[in-house]
Parts: sequence; C-alpha cells; structure tokens
Amino acid sequence: MIALGVNIDHVATVRQARRTFEPDPVWAAASAIQGGADAVTIHLREDRRHIQDRDLALLRQTVTIKLNLEMAVAEEIVRIALRTRPDQVTLVPEKRQEVTTEGGLSVTGNIRRISEVARRMHRKGIQVSLFIDAAKAEIEAAALCGADSVEFHTGLYANARNEEAVLKTLADLRRAAEEAHTRGLRVFAGHGLTYYNVGPVAAISHMEELNIGHSIISRAIFVGLERAVREMKDLIRRSCEESR
Repeated sequence: MIALGVNIDHVATVRQARRTFEPDPVWAAASAIQGGADAVTIHLREDRRHIQDRDLALLRQTVTIKLNLEMAVAEEIVRIALRTRPDQVTLVPEKRQEVTTEGGLSVTGNIRRISEVARRMHRKGIQVSLFIDAAKAEIEAAALCGADSVEFHTGLYANARNEEAVLKTLADLRRAAEEAHTRGLRVFAGHGLTYYNVGPVAAISHMEELNIGHSIISRAIFVGLERAVREMKDLIRRSCEESR
C-alpha cells in the first residue's frame, strides 16, 4: 500500500492571514492521523509565510507517525532541523516570490552543499529525501549525494492540458521511478495531486509515498479533515489494486 503524507501548510496559511491562533496545524495533524495519514508534512520556509518554528516544535512532540520537514538548504533552517530532529527532511528549492514550489531542486548544481546537509542529517538519524524533477541527471546526482529517497515533482503532470501531455508526463515519471529504484532510492511523488488525477501516479511501479496538501485541505473545508484524508487514502488504495 502506498503511504500518504498529508501536507498541512495551508492550515497555517489560513491562521497567518489573521496572525491569530486558529486554525492550529497541531490539531490538523491529529485529525489527519485519525483519517489514516501515514506521514505529516510541513514546510518551514525562510520567510515563515505559513508554518512557524513553534509549529515544528509542537508537532515534533505530538506527531506519532512520520514527521516530514520540507526545507531549503539555508543554514538557519538546517540548524533548526538538526535540533528538532524530524523523521525525514525533504530538501526543496525556495524563492521568496513564488506562490508555491515551482519545480524540482537542482541537485546537479548543488552537489557539494546537498551532500554536506545529507551527511549532517544522517548523523542525527534523519532520513533525507530530495524533491526533484523526473530527470535522469538529477536522479544520478541524488544518489551521489547520499539521499535515501527522491520525491518527484508532479507539477507538469498536474498542469497538463491535453491527453498527449498527460501521457508524456506519466511516461517520464515511470522512467524516472525505474531509474531511481535501480539506484537504490525510494520513490515518492507530490505537487498538484488531487482526487481527480492521483490514480495514475499511485499506479506507477516502485511508488511508495505520495505527499498531498492543497487538495486535501480544500476538501476538508466541506467535509472535515479526517474524512478528506480517508477519501484520498481510499482512492490511492483502489488505484493500486486496479493496477495489479
């Protein structure tokens, strides 16, 4: 069964819109776990636009499943991660002007720094995943840096506007998953996945985990977070069963 990591950043986005104390991401994590989430994912950005240091500290104390911290390789954030010790860090690119992460991390252009961060995380017992595009050179570089897993950026697939583009991006993801598996990397995916498009990605061979946030939180506004997580889990399960 493919694991589901639920990204709760957007709960914090709503809170920060009013600079108040609700809704609380810590409560959101508890609801996601009740719904069957296999991991809780948060992104502590340098600009602190949603998740705050306080959230990370409390979630580390209260989350009983995998806590996955998305982060840039900025030294300030690296030191916070080493001190807090999430179960996994996912290294991502980060730009102040972006609305959301726009693409994969350039591992080929940052091998020395990413390798250094990975070594430091491993010394603290923290797993390292790299959020990358489905490109062979980036997969090779991820393995060279000592990553435990890669998370493929599925934005091109999610934004594909016709069947030809959908099929091409899916083919690229399948080839990338095979390449990563061959190199001993665990295979994850995320970005732009919804209740409508998650099935084909869940059906990709060697896929172990999907990280989904915006679509689940959007659904939760109408049905509650616990039910929204459970519905996504059911969709992923059915997609895996149908692909066998």
